[in-house]
Amino acid sequence: MSKALAIEKISALVDRFGNQLDSYKHSDYNETQTRRDFIDPFFKALGWDIDNISGYAESYREVILEDKIKSGGEVKAPDYAFRLPGGKRLFFVEAKKPSIDVKGDIHPAYQVRRYGWSARLNISIITDFEEFAVYDCTKKPKPSDKSAVSRIKYLTFKEYLSEIDFLWGTFGKESALKGGFDRFLTSNQNKKGTASVDKEFLQSLDIWRSDLALSISRLNPALNEDELNYTVQQTLDRIIFLRICEDRGIESYGTLKENLNGENYYTNLLGQFARADQRYNSGLFDFSKDKVSGTISIDNKTVKNIVNQLYYPESPYEFSVIPVEILGSAYEQFLGKVIRVEAGKKAKIEEKPEVRKAGGVHYTPQYIVEYIVKNTVGTYIGGMTPEEVAKVKIIDPACGSGSFLLGAYQYLLDYHKEYYQKTGVNTGKKESPLSPDGSLTSTEKKRILLNNIFGVDLDANAVEVTKLSLLLKCIEGENEDSIAIQHTIWKERILPTLDGNIKSGNSLVDTNIYESLIDFGEERKIKPFNWQHAFPGVFNQGGFDIVLGNPPYVRQELLGDLKEYFSREYAVWHGMADLYSYFIEKGMKLLRPAGLSGIIVANKWLRANYGEPLRKWMKRIDIKQLIDFGDLPVFTQATTYPMILICSNEVPDGKVSVTNVKTLDFNSLEEYVGHNQFFLDQKSFDDEGWNLTSDIERNLLKKIKNAGVPLGEYVNGKIYRGVLTGLNEAFITDKETYQKLIMEDSRSSEVLKPFLIGRDIKRYETPIPDKYLIFFPKGFTRQNSKGYRSPWKWLEDTYPAIAKHLQPFEEKAKKRYDKGDYWWELRACDYYDAFEEQKIIFPDIALRMQAIIDEDRTYCVNTAYIIPAKEKFLCGILNSNLIQFYYKKISPEIRGGYLRFIRQYLESIPIATAENLDLKSAETFKEISGYVEKIVEYKNSIKKVNTPQELNLLESKIIYYESKINELVYNLYHIDKDEVIFIEKFMKS
Repeated sequence: MSKALAIEKISALVDRFGNQLDSYKHSDYNETQTRRDFIDPFFKALGWDIDNISGYAESYREVILEDKIKSGGEVKAPDYAFRLPGGKRLFFVEAKKPSIDVKGDIHPAYQVRRYGWSARLNISIITDFEEFAVYDCTKKPKPSDKSAVSRIKYLTFKEYLSEIDFLWGTFGKESALKGGFDRFLTSNQNKKGTASVDKEFLQSLDIWRSDLALSISRLNPALNEDELNYTVQQTLDRIIFLRICEDRGIESYGTLKENLNGENYYTNLLGQFARADQRYNSGLFDFSKDKVSGTISIDNKTVKNIVNQLYYPESPYEFSVIPVEILGSAYEQFLGKVIRVEAGKKAKIEEKPEVRKAGGVHYTPQYIVEYIVKNTVGTYIGGMTPEEVAKVKIIDPACGSGSFLLGAYQYLLDYHKEYYQKTGVNTGKKESPLSPDGSLTSTEKKRILLNNIFGVDLDANAVEVTKLSLLLKCIEGENEDSIAIQHTIWKERILPTLDGNIKSGNSLVDTNIYESLIDFGEERKIKPFNWQHAFPGVFNQGGFDIVLGNPPYVRQELLGDLKEYFSREYAVWHGMADLYSYFIEKGMKLLRPAGLSGIIVANKWLRANYGEPLRKWMKRIDIKQLIDFGDLPVFTQATTYPMILICSNEVPDGKVSVTNVKTLDFNSLEEYVGHNQFFLDQKSFDDEGWNLTSDIERNLLKKIKNAGVPLGEYVNGKIYRGVLTGLNEAFITDKETYQKLIMEDSRSSEVLKPFLIGRDIKRYETPIPDKYLIFFPKGFTRQNSKGYRSPWKWLEDTYPAIAKHLQPFEEKAKKRYDKGDYWWELRACDYYDAFEEQKIIFPDIALRMQAIIDEDRTYCVNTAYIIPAKEKFLCGILNSNLIQFYYKKISPEIRGGYLRFIRQYLESIPIATAENLDLKSAETFKEISGYVEKIVEYKNSIKKVNTPQELNLLESKIIYYESKINELVYNLYHIDKDEVIFIEKFMKS
């Protein structure tokens, strides 16, 4: 529909409504009539297919018209859900009758904000056609909020035509598809979202868990920690499952609240759980395997508080619209904590050590899940019939809360639905896979879940959460009537038992470890797991077809005694390898021939020393895709340097799709990869490190590398880290303290060395140290204190001011791991003499190399490096654009684009030398050295200038001479004009 036609139709609606306004407001004219006569035509005029004239199946309709579910006096679903192609919701619309005061009434505003916030939508609308109110739904709603809170646009019907550009440009279907809706979201300065629904739900979970843990541990002191954690988890899962079922119309609204009477509320709950077991038979309520929950006590106050906080108005959550994936996001964080029982049987919630070390739980963003699922599950089953798909086995070996399994399950549901709709099946009968409304039947959804979805996790609670998430997904779209047909008429189990599909155990450690385990406590912690025994049917068919997931981020120092086991069992073993390395190998070994693996892991194995065994092993694997996110914040509030790795269990075909993702500001990762991928020959990958660069870059890097000798070889391995004191507060002094010590005792100057920290070191600039190092290296006291009754007495007599300064730090200094013979000495070091020579110094973390020339015997902190070298041209080469380009390609970036200038990567920087160049080129080194001296001079002069004119003049000289150095370095390495343009463009990107 055109905008002109929209104006014509909306104008007619406005006239008709205005002529009868009083009648509509003061008669029995109801909400249904308002929707039919005005709201439906209004959105039709904006281009939306309200009546599904296109004939799309329910899951593909542009607008979902919700049937109102009324129970307990509460309306349980928004009237309209407007969606993009593929089913992604844009916004809700809540319809009211004209007699409602949309602008002033608190309840409708809270209701629509609650829907939108729970569904994680940015905005939603309330309208009775007379009024049109747009609400920001990113802010947590409160029942006490005034109706104006979070309202970002308000119109009356009389303003529709004057505001047609806004209405058409924001909510018109055509504009929404072209990004108009998104532009409105990003341009609205009033939208300042606070806590998202998953974060709020996590806080609620933490509170409920803490309350349950305290109550159960106090009333049931015989429970051990495992039993306490299990019981708390089961109780919460059961309550939340039933509450969600209520909001979805599967259970009668308010049923949980009915338990809050009589003498024992928890006993009442157990009765409801037992009835649920008969009704659902899912395993969630199976007390034949749960021997604990039925025997414990929980006080009434705790039960009452939790139940009440799940209901309106105390609860901000509308479970009928909260996607299961969002609940999973909250649960994933929840699983990062555990209940500990302290002395006196007091329960305490604390973060797991491995989670704390990893910087928190990293919940995989939905777009990553969807991409990996589409490029593994989607690729594998493309063109298959449902009968063929039924044989496909999908596993997440570290399933956590089940986000990847949920994504895979949803993909399978959509695939089957589309297949049946295209091929045509009879609907409505028991044996049909489709219901009369075109959705999959419960029987079909259960069949798919049991046939295709499998998971393992070390955490037993994670296993229960995964089951819960999958069961909630399985009953999505069901209601009381459909459940009754299954349970009463067809005598079917409403839900499947997932015990055979989702299991707890250590995916990486087989039961062969029993040969070395010595006690039961160690066994319980490690939880050995035999895959063939756990899934015999799968391995009788050769293994899994698809492996996907996000392996845990566990640093090598936390692996403890398992390192020895991994060294025996895994080809990719390295003493410094993180846990994900072993998950990569295990995942490939779980696959049958031609199976696909899609995981997101840290990218450090591409270049790190510990990744060399993995890189060698991966050369025999058919790598399909490498998508490197570098230092982009894929995981909120965590720096993990992630990459997507998609492989096939086949012989490599030679070509690998590579994408270096430079921004997260994209509408679709699939689209971004399509526009930015390039292909590399897998055989070209070097065991020493994989550079994910195009052929142009690869050839250029090779040319640069071959033009010189490695820096490590050029300086005979003399690349040294700065001084590690182990107690900077004692051994590093400021200038004021330095002067005080010199005044008290002039001999102090003998052991006070000018000292630099990282931020003091600025490219080409001669630093003026304002810190000093108290320098007693190991052996210094022993060598000089001969004849004294005690080494400390020697120190007091020889350097009294220094001894007086150090004495207050004695206890801390003694506790250092890295000290000398005596507590006032520094650790042993073979290269302390190098600090006394002319050298190059640079910090180890910087956006680019910050090399300086030091001729003043300056020492530096351990977060900087030194190269003892008298050749000033070396400083120019290291600071050049060419070396910056090369270094960025051989070393990983960290957050913010920063680089780590550390020995591992520094050693391989190629240095052009006079020996491997012609005589003319050899003269170039003198020119570079001269330009370096000029830049140092101008850099130092900047500190003394007083006017902007002088400053601008010096800066322009520095820029000029840096460009001359870059030009000379390009010539040294034989870089042609086109290659220079390529490098300079890269430097500006």
